[in-house]
Amino acid sequence: MSGRGLVKRIDWLTVTLFLLLIVAGWVNIYSTSMTDPDASLLDFSTLYGKQLVFIILALGLAVMVLFVETNFFERLAPILFVGSLVRLLGLFVFGKTIAGATSWYDLGFFNLQPSELAKVTTALALAKYLSDIQTDIKNRKHQLYAVVIILLPALLILPQPDPGSSLIYFSLFFVLFREGFPLFYLGILLFMVVLFATTLMFGTVWIAIALAILTVLIFGFKKKDINIPILPYAIAMVVSILFSLSVNFVFENVFEQRHRDRFVLWLSLEKDEQKLEEIKKTIGYNTYQSEKAIESGGFFGKGFLEGTRTKGDFVPAQHTDYIFSSVGEEWGFVGTTTIILLFSLFFLRLIFVAERQKNDFSRMYGYGVISILLIHYFINIGMVIGLLPTIGIPLPFFSYGGSGLLFFTLLLFIFLKLDSNRLRDGL
Repeated sequence: MSGRGLVKRIDWLTVTLFLLLIVAGWVNIYSTSMTDPDASLLDFSTLYGKQLVFIILALGLAVMVLFVETNFFERLAPILFVGSLVRLLGLFVFGKTIAGATSWYDLGFFNLQPSELAKVTTALALAKYLSDIQTDIKNRKHQLYAVVIILLPALLILPQPDPGSSLIYFSLFFVLFREGFPLFYLGILLFMVVLFATTLMFGTVWIAIALAILTVLIFGFKKKDINIPILPYAIAMVVSILFSLSVNFVFENVFEQRHRDRFVLWLSLEKDEQKLEEIKKTIGYNTYQSEKAIESGGFFGKGFLEGTRTKGDFVPAQHTDYIFSSVGEEWGFVGTTTIILLFSLFFLRLIFVAERQKNDFSRMYGYGVISILLIHYFINIGMVIGLLPTIGIPLPFFSYGGSGLLFFTLLLFIFLKLDSNRLRDGL
């Protein structure tokens, strides 16, 4: 395979969008972390200097991936996946604790977060299993195996504790649904999420009353030609009530206090308006300051390096999880809209590239990439503007961080490599 031929087969539109995102991210990291106007852009003791090193390493990694044999990723997917599970298990013995989570290996010059690499290997392993000629997604046993592949890393990450990173793996269920996984399961999943939230808000008694009313309405107004099996329906209702009864126990004994506090804020569980406002300024300080920063930007923003809340360090983690708030303050509505449009074009392009794949493994892996990046984007923007609770999810290619940028890049460019192989034989 010639390098010249490879260059022609690369999807350069996706690469361009990727480069625009990391450049825009670096500009905002520079803005949020620059304290000395006279400091060099190449001052590697600064956050923006370190991120520049990460960007260079990421670009080098991207080039290396493009020259790897295409079949390598499909052939070794199971081994790479098992290796990631071993690294996650190793955290319980050798892990370094940062911000209350034992999610890192201290390599001296670099803190490695194996959960980021596990996202890549899990997407590869899932695509490998689903694309196997012997796998039938309609078969319940095969469905179970696919679910286990998704849940294994999530369950190993959850006790670190890092519920935010665990949640990301559930995005891979969209790959299953794309390939024919019954939508019935999606309905169950969404129902459980709603049931969990509403139980916290209203209590199990009101949930039971609501289910009883729903039952009366369903059987009282259903058409005669519609047959609803009584026994399965009754079992579903009993299971729903039992699940509701377990919510408070899980909430009080599984979640940490910081997670409970965020749910209290997000769902407005505190009914006293005064107390709720106080919670917003204490427990919800990050989100409160982020919203104020974005609000202060107005339509055109305050200008580059002119963000008072950004420069005043009012927004915690403003260069990582809350970096989008700096976009809102300094570049205003115009800037945030531009970044959102850029991400939207990026995701639409990835969907187009995934759909044109002739190889099942490539298509399935592509949707794994889309699912992981999209859930990161959705949750990050949602928590920055206060629609979702803070769970520590970075904005892909934008937030500061070496592990995140390197493995997001790896995730993306493996897909671009698979796509380039599509054109090798003129397909």
